[in-house]
Amino acid sequence: MKRKVGYTWRLREVMAQHQIFTATELVPLLRERDVDLSASQIHRLVSGTPERLSLQVMAALCDILSCTPADLVTTTAENAGVRQTATGDHPAPPANVAKLRPRAARILPDA
Repeated sequence: MKRKVGYTWRLREVMAQHQIFTATELVPLLRERDVDLSASQIHRLVSGTPERLSLQVMAALCDILSCTPADLVTTTAENAGVRQTATGDHPAPPANVAKLRPRAARILPDA
């Protein structure tokens, strides 16, 4: 059976627990740990959900916030729904389907 996996990025919540409320406060803390990211990269890291993240950045964030990667990322996994296939349970179309098709309109000039 297929599984659907997902994750939630909780950096902003963990930052707030440590009284860090803006992305700019992270800039010097990350630089102390040899992680040089631009202000816009840090803003995207804080305000969005990254799809890729280097382990060096993750380790620096964990050190700054005294947490583990599991505190920053919560994962979910659930069984994916099984696709239904078409069966013969639907009623058959009427025998006179051809009569149900639209006919071309004929436009007459104004009289």
